[in-house]
Amino acid sequence: MADTKGKAGSTSGMNVDTAIVRELAEMLADTGLTEIEVEDGDRKIRVSRGGVAMAAAPIAAAPAASMAQPAAAPVAASAGEAPAADASSGNAIKSPMVGTVYLAPEPDAPDFIKIGDTVAEGQTVLIVEAMKVMNPITADRAGTVQSILVENAQPVEYDQPLVVIA
Repeated sequence: MADTKGKAGSTSGMNVDTAIVRELAEMLADTGLTEIEVEDGDRKIRVSRGGVAMAAAPIAAAPAASMAQPAAAPVAASAGEAPAADASSGNAIKSPMVGTVYLAPEPDAPDFIKIGDTVAEGQTVLIVEAMKVMNPITADRAGTVQSILVENAQPVEYDQPLVVIA
């Protein structure tokens, strides 16, 4: 009966543990990743999702049913604004990982920073949650917050500009 789990049609093929595949698929959904691969000895399992639907997912904080087209509009709008120009000039703090950004330490707490605030080098400016780990993102230099390029609980991509400090 164990051989029927594998879909290769051969009794000498790899047995696929569907519970592991389901767990990996859930991990993809929870983390926003597009692909995950695990290896155990000579057994390797790779689970991935289509790149088109997921490319829009980290941008929008919309329900999954409406992610495909509407998600592209907010990005195009923010890319044309003046803060995006500052972001490309090297004044932006960029996300070191894919995850969800939080502007406050707790849901009912005030935001770490506001536009116009003066920040010190090393001061926490926001948090990026990745794989259920809260990662503080700190200012890489002292200065004044010029713009906050993300919204609370917004999914973010690796190297995405988050905050502009000048």
